[in-house]
Parts: sequence; C-alpha cells; structure tokens
Amino acid sequence: MEKYDVAIVGAGMSGIAAGIRLAHFGKKVCIFERHYAPGGLNSFYFKEGRKYDVGLHAMTNFVKPGVKRAPLNRILRQLRISREELNLSEQLGSRVSFPGRDLRFNNDFGLLESEVEREFPTEMDGFRKLVETIQAFDDTEFNYPYRSAREVVRRCITDVVLEDMIFCPLMYYGSSTEEDMDFGQFVVMFKSIFFEGFARPQEGIRNIIKLLLQRYKEAGGIRRMRTGVASFKIEKGRVDRLILDSGEEVRADIVLSSVGLPETYSLCSEKIVSETDIKTGRLSFTETISIFKDQPSSFNWGNDTIVFFNNRDRFAYREAKDPVDLTSGVICIPNNFAYGETNLTEGIVRVTCLANYDSWEMYTEDEYNSEKENWRSRIWNAAKAFMPPNSLDYSRNCIAHDMFTPKTVEHFTWKQRGAIYGAQRKTKDGTTPFANLFICGTDQGFLGIVGSMLSGIAMANTHALR
Repeated sequence: MEKYDVAIVGAGMSGIAAGIRLAHFGKKVCIFERHYAPGGLNSFYFKEGRKYDVGLHAMTNFVKPGVKRAPLNRILRQLRISREELNLSEQLGSRVSFPGRDLRFNNDFGLLESEVEREFPTEMDGFRKLVETIQAFDDTEFNYPYRSAREVVRRCITDVVLEDMIFCPLMYYGSSTEEDMDFGQFVVMFKSIFFEGFARPQEGIRNIIKLLLQRYKEAGGIRRMRTGVASFKIEKGRVDRLILDSGEEVRADIVLSSVGLPETYSLCSEKIVSETDIKTGRLSFTETISIFKDQPSSFNWGNDTIVFFNNRDRFAYREAKDPVDLTSGVICIPNNFAYGETNLTEGIVRVTCLANYDSWEMYTEDEYNSEKENWRSRIWNAAKAFMPPNSLDYSRNCIAHDMFTPKTVEHFTWKQRGAIYGAQRKTKDGTTPFANLFICGTDQGFLGIVGSMLSGIAMANTHALR
C-alpha cells in the first residue's frame, strides 16, 4: 500500500498551493483529483476552439511590488513565483451601480473615497470611521469571534443605500451567507477589493494554473488526475487510509481536503458530526459567457472592467426564488484590463447572477437546455440596463456563447448544490474532529484566487510543517 507524508484531496488553487509548500520542505505529497482538469472552481475549458475561463473574473488583492505584508506578495514569496511570471495587468476601473447611483473605484482607494463624497456627502465622516475600524481589525488571526458586519457598518453609516453599495461587491465575490457577513470576512474582502484591487493575467486562469503546476512538479510533488477519493477509513479518531474510486487504498500521515466541509465529512466512514453543523451552502450562481466579434471599446462599452449592479431599492443577497434572480448581478469584461500594446481580437462579456439550485435540478434534460436559452437572453437584458446606451446589438454581434448553472458547478466540481462559496459555517483553523484531517480552501474561510492559495499555504504551514 502506497504511503505519503501528506495526501491532498482536490487539485484546486488551495490544494496545489499547499502541495508546493509541502514539497518544498521535502514532504512526500500527493494530490488526488477526480476531474481531468486542475483548478477546481477556478479552471478553464475549450468549446468549439475557444477557451472559456470559469471562476476567475479578476484576481483581487493586487498591490505594487515591495509591499511585504500584502497577501499577494506574501504568497508569491512562499510559492517561489515571481510577479513577472504572473504577467498581471491592472483593471481600467470598475463601479457599483444602483438606481440613480454610481460609485466608481479602481486600484487607487482615493477614487472610491472621492466617489462616496460625491454621492453621499453627509456620510463621509461615517465612511472614514468605517475605514478606520477596518484598518484596526487584525485579520491575520484564524479564530476571531463572529460579529455581524451589518451591525458594525451601521454604527458608522446611516444611509442604507451606501451600506448596500458597499456590501454588494463584497458579497458577490466572497460571502457564503445570506444578507450578512462575518465582520472578519467583510474586512478581508473590503481590503482585497477596495484597498488593493483587481488585476488579471492576459491568458486568464490558465497562466496561473500552469505556473502552480510547474512549481509543484519542480518541487517533486505527485499528482494523480482522474483519481478521486471515494472515502476515508477512520480508525481511533484518525484517517487510517484513503479508499480511491478504483478501490485502491493509500495511507498518509496528514490529509488536507480542499473539497469543502460537508463534502469532506461525507467521505468519512465514522460520522461524529451532526448534519446541522455541516449544512451545505444555499447560495449558488449562474453565468453567461458571450463572445463578440469586436472589442467592447468598439461598441461604446467604455472602460468598465467589472460592474456590480442592483436594480431595486434595496440589494438582496439570498438564494433566488426563481431559477435566476435578475435583480442584481456582476458584469465582467475581461478585455478591459490594462494589457498595453497587446492586440486582442474578440470581445468577452460575462454576466453572473444568483440562482436557485432546486429549480435547475428538477428539469429534465430537454427542459434544462430550453431554460438555459430562455434565461440567457433574460440575464443579458437585465444586465444591458447598466451598460452604456446603444452599446451593443447582442443578436447581431454575439458569435459564440455558453452558460453554467448550479448543476454545472455540482457536476464538474462535486460541490453540493453547486454552492461555489461553500458551507455557511467555516472552519477557520482548518481542524476537524479527526486528528490528522484538515480543511483548506473555501470552507477554511479564505476565498478568491489569492485567498485560496493563502489558505493552502497557511494550513500546510500550521498542520503539516510545524
């Protein structure tokens, strides 16, 4: 029976980052991945000769070189990847758009401050107080107690529209709970989006995955694709061995699982955790990806990189009642980063909305395909209200498209209910009731590309290297 120092379940960002860190220190480590493609929730695929990114709209946490405590620069040092290899380009500029209100922001926090003063002049003292509260919070600790972010924000800001406009991007890019966030998670997301900002490799997620796999291989890590873990055999409070889908058994001193908290516990032969403690997340999404024959700038799009929109008086972040909730969403234009002299040809627009897993799960195959077409056009029309007037004749200019639903996410990532941000309850220190089984990734609590890699590194350092 094969024996490893560390077995990692899942070849997503956190799993690969953990593997690199462990292999650098001479650990015999193996990553087991059921899918044929690495990346997990942030991957890519080809359809009719075109590459489609899934997951990645942009990398958050962008900072200039030399900021030592910044998460991006810290993980690059620990993974031994240079910034030049990532080839990151900054966003041109993004905005939060509500009825009659717009807040623009970019990678200079001063722009957001000036926008808040323009739209909400009477709230500036409160906004500055909120910023001071965020800066004073120590987000490097794993086990800070839960605090309602809504309650903290309301002690500083009285205008509910400004409150909602602040929460909208943070929730869409990193909240597994409805209507509120843990204040610690709020701080992490606020810093990553507003204090730091967005950037993207021109090649998209493929470049990041390629770099990570290259470092993992160079460090001596082992990777077994199309080799899923069917179960953990628990004995005396530990994972004694891993049973693979093929029936093969392997052993490991430490097991790191990046597949999610409920998904991990469902693999355990010994059930000692109540179902209420590992409740699957309720929040899932659908996204349309549209390819156009021209650049967005050629059809009057402007320089918006990402638009977070809401078309109601109050922003509602909760499980959709219909198959798709058209009242809010995210428009991402991957072309609108500062790529320099690069000559891009086709244009891409991605629109993400909250969805209802149960609705998509109940359709027959024919109904499912029909409803995808129905909702694809409805999603575009909802988003078009937040695009510049006369910006695009969709039917005439769209040359290719695809769409994912919660069922797509569940099918390719095995995330229960297609819950991209995982369970509501996070395991911040990564521990489980089993002595040698630890969680990294989404349900450890760090989200996004940088957050996932940081989670993998932190859990490897804490539980396998110390």
